[in-house]
Amino acid sequence: MASLGLYGYPSTTQKSKFLLPSAFPTIRCTATEPLKFNQNGRPIMPKVSGGAESLQIPSFLTSNYIQRRTPPSYSDTRLRIFSGTANPALAQEIACYMGLDIGKIIIKRFADGEIYVQLQESVRGCDVFLVQPTCPPANENLMELLIMIDACRRASAKNITAVIPYFGYARADRKTEGRESIAAKLVANLITEAGADRLLSCDLHSGQSMGYFDIPVDHMRGQAVILDYLASKNICSDDLVVVSPDVGGVARARSFAKKLSDAPLAIVDKRRQGHNIAEVMNLIGDVRGKVAVMVDDMIDTAGTISQGAALLHQEGAREVYACCTHAVFSPPAIERLSSGLFQEVIVTNTIPVAERNNFPQLTILSVANLMAKTIWRLHDACSGVVDPYSTLGID
Repeated sequence: MASLGLYGYPSTTQKSKFLLPSAFPTIRCTATEPLKFNQNGRPIMPKVSGGAESLQIPSFLTSNYIQRRTPPSYSDTRLRIFSGTANPALAQEIACYMGLDIGKIIIKRFADGEIYVQLQESVRGCDVFLVQPTCPPANENLMELLIMIDACRRASAKNITAVIPYFGYARADRKTEGRESIAAKLVANLITEAGADRLLSCDLHSGQSMGYFDIPVDHMRGQAVILDYLASKNICSDDLVVVSPDVGGVARARSFAKKLSDAPLAIVDKRRQGHNIAEVMNLIGDVRGKVAVMVDDMIDTAGTISQGAALLHQEGAREVYACCTHAVFSPPAIERLSSGLFQEVIVTNTIPVAERNNFPQLTILSVANLMAKTIWRLHDACSGVVDPYSTLGID
């Protein structure tokens, strides 16, 4: 048995049997000025006599070789934006506004439909934003988002923000009948458990959905870009009336009307007989001779908003505009919206609109600039500024 020296390590005579010289190459010091030692064999350290300016540092510590190896600043590379397959055009537009490139990522499906995600660049210590609305196909896009979050978490990202312009399952936010699920809470738990640190979404179906998350939620309102577009049309404020297509959207319509020259408000009283089936009953308010602007968060099958528009025309409205943030456009939405009831249908690009779903009355506005500004403010953590989101329509 080999003899052991102090602290249990092999003695000097035995080290050669345990250590291979090739594994420990010789390390040479390129210092041009040798260190000085005292009588006890200890190195002499420089003395400070009159402050930091009198500190004498050996010349090799200030050589050009050391200065060239100073780590560069990475403050401008700590922000990463990745896009899923749900809406890559919006993600690319957001990155262009921010002057950044979309992060490289591989997303593919196996033969059995399983999703594979691999990041193609380092995100260690980075602030990562994943742009992925959970639009149709909702289940596919949601699962893809969860796997993207997991990939970033396992790659040691510092912060992961799920940018979900359209949050699917938001309509299942309460129990209206017995034995129903609250899917919005379930999806919120999935996103949180996957590893997301923050959520950025646009026009949630109801504000209470923010309470389902155990992480911070930044709620952005897409009505800002719609209001700017309506203002450019130079419609006389005395001719405007804002219409809520149902009682549940009164708060949204009231906020919209207040910002639209404090226009009057009308409400369509609706009775729903089943999912995606609506029956209009009556109208609360005066729209005769007015330009009616119907405001909603989404258009799915367009049953509610088209029946509301027909009622507005019966009550004497001169023109009817439909404004919504999310263009889900499930069949037969296109046939209903293009039937001549609407002067114009104004939506945003939180959900990509397929080419086959375009029709003459459709106008698509971009929320990329709004989301880009929000992402910058989240990255810069400008919470110290008074009311930092007041001009962006963010809660």
